[in-house]
Amino acid sequence: MSLAQALVTVAVPSFRQGRFLDQALSSLFAQDVPVEVFVLDGGSDDGTLAVLERWKDRLAGWRSHADGGQSEAINEGIAMGRAPYVCWLNSDDWLLPQGLSRLVAALEQAPGAALAYGRTWDWMEATGRRRHSLVLPFSEWAMARVNVISQPGTLMRRSAWEAVGGVDASLHMAMDYDLWWRLYRLAGPPVRVPEVVAVNRVHGQTKTNTQRRRHYQEAMAVVRKYHGKVPLKWWLAQPYAVWWRSWRGAAGE
Repeated sequence: MSLAQALVTVAVPSFRQGRFLDQALSSLFAQDVPVEVFVLDGGSDDGTLAVLERWKDRLAGWRSHADGGQSEAINEGIAMGRAPYVCWLNSDDWLLPQGLSRLVAALEQAPGAALAYGRTWDWMEATGRRRHSLVLPFSEWAMARVNVISQPGTLMRRSAWEAVGGVDASLHMAMDYDLWWRLYRLAGPPVRVPEVVAVNRVHGQTKTNTQRRRHYQEAMAVVRKYHGKVPLKWWLAQPYAVWWRSWRGAAGE
């Protein structure tokens, strides 16, 4: 498939997640819209290169070397493509059948919107159980209190992505939250799709589980930057999220 035929550019940032990468790529190439997929690996020393070798004929591009982190890799991958819609899929997540086509349809029906988002599952790696991710109807009031958008279930217009400059490469935890705010300021509320379109894998090595304090610090700074103040909810919820949930890990409770 030539790059000119692709409808969606997908960046897949990855580092030492070879055990998950095959499922992520399988889900992308099973979509019913044409995609161009770029894998940006941070120099993994696990089984990642073997997975990339199996998929190399279908990938639009890939590389494996040390980089500046996830945000930088996402920007790099999307800049490589030319499709009118863009997204990223972390290598430990996966899309459900027709996930991208549902999001594309939502944006085509709302030409002024910059972002579409659908519902997602949280898949608990430790238990094999799943639950609905926290995905809510969009409002600034709600967005200032919690990230109402689940990143694996999102799709953006390339024009909007380029207008806001992609993800902020200085952020390593809340880069998606920051991006949703900037797209909202650019083009107004995003479009919400009612169907479940993707799966977020929850496991013990995710950055959210291993760096909760940093995650909260970045997220609260994002809220202050775009909303002007940090609602009380953040100060009340932080001890639970940082200490209690870190102790419980990714048990799926």
